[in-house]
Amino acid sequence: MVDAFNPPDVWPPFGAFSMAVIQGDGQIAHLKGQVSLDRQGQLVGHNDMRAQTRQTLENIRAVLEAMGGQMADVLSLVHYTTDIDAFMAASDIRKACFAAPYPVTTTVQVERLYRPELMIEITAVAEIPRDRFRRPAVTQG
Repeated sequence: MVDAFNPPDVWPPFGAFSMAVIQGDGQIAHLKGQVSLDRQGQLVGHNDMRAQTRQTLENIRAVLEAMGGQMADVLSLVHYTTDIDAFMAASDIRKACFAAPYPVTTTVQVERLYRPELMIEITAVAEIPRDRFRRPAVTQG
């Protein structure tokens, strides 16, 4: 069984995707790639990798919290960035969000993201312990 949902504290989907997909009994959560949009869908940090990285990670945190999860539950991250040097220079922001053991990560430089002003997109997979997990109401786009 797979459920999809869109938490109210993150920008609303505008296409054929969900903010998170929960697999099985709800312990494994696959998060949609997050970008630096605020709750109203407005860009945070125009031409500012640090601000965009911070907002993107805050969106991941918000999606996890809607299910009872924490950043410590993240198992893996995939980073898509339009400027790998600027992204690597913002590593202190990422490091502040996670503690050892750190999630596995993959970082890929891409020509552009779906909006040209976006510099970073991060997708995550997390395992949320059953005693904290809250299955959100399933929502359809």
